[in-house]
Amino acid sequence: MSGAPFVYCALVHHPVRDRAGATVTTAVTNLDVHDIARSARTYGLRRYYVVTPIEAQHLLVQRIIEHWTTGAGRRRIPERHVALALCESLPTLEQAIADVQRREGSRPQLWATAARPSVDRPLVRFADAREQLRSVQQPVLILFGTGHGLADAVLQSADVVLEPIAGAGDYNHLSVRAAAAIVLDRLLGAGREPAAREQ
Repeated sequence: MSGAPFVYCALVHHPVRDRAGATVTTAVTNLDVHDIARSARTYGLRRYYVVTPIEAQHLLVQRIIEHWTTGAGRRRIPERHVALALCESLPTLEQAIADVQRREGSRPQLWATAARPSVDRPLVRFADAREQLRSVQQPVLILFGTGHGLADAVLQSADVVLEPIAGAGDYNHLSVRAAAAIVLDRLLGAGREPAAREQ
């Protein structure tokens, strides 16, 4: 599969959960903006949204984008601006959904990710989701949660909840930028299909 003309992603900083399960807002980090933009560009996504209600965080995201698209970063590493040019910060997930709808002419399907199978609904295996992407007739917005994951309300409203990424043992605490790269590769990468895991 080469590229995904109708696939978008969003890094959600609100509403997400903290360690105790409460709904919180998390802080934007430079690395998440920078690295997920590079992954989005690598796998052919149309847009990468950073969702946060905090105005100061929007200014931070804008400074990062400008550094790599028009500032010293572009002069030092010219090819990197094409990745950061995909990035945009918005106050709410609803605004990200509306922007995709404006660009594509139809509301996107919401595909949520989760680190643990805590949501009370069926989870979709990556192999099945990859196959579904080949025939989907509307845009797809993939949601990545910060903190301890997307709030339950977001998971419940999603059209698809992808299976968690499983490591080699009990430890399962990937950074969101690492998890995003793995998810995008499993859904859109040009390599072989991931092996089916025994049930």
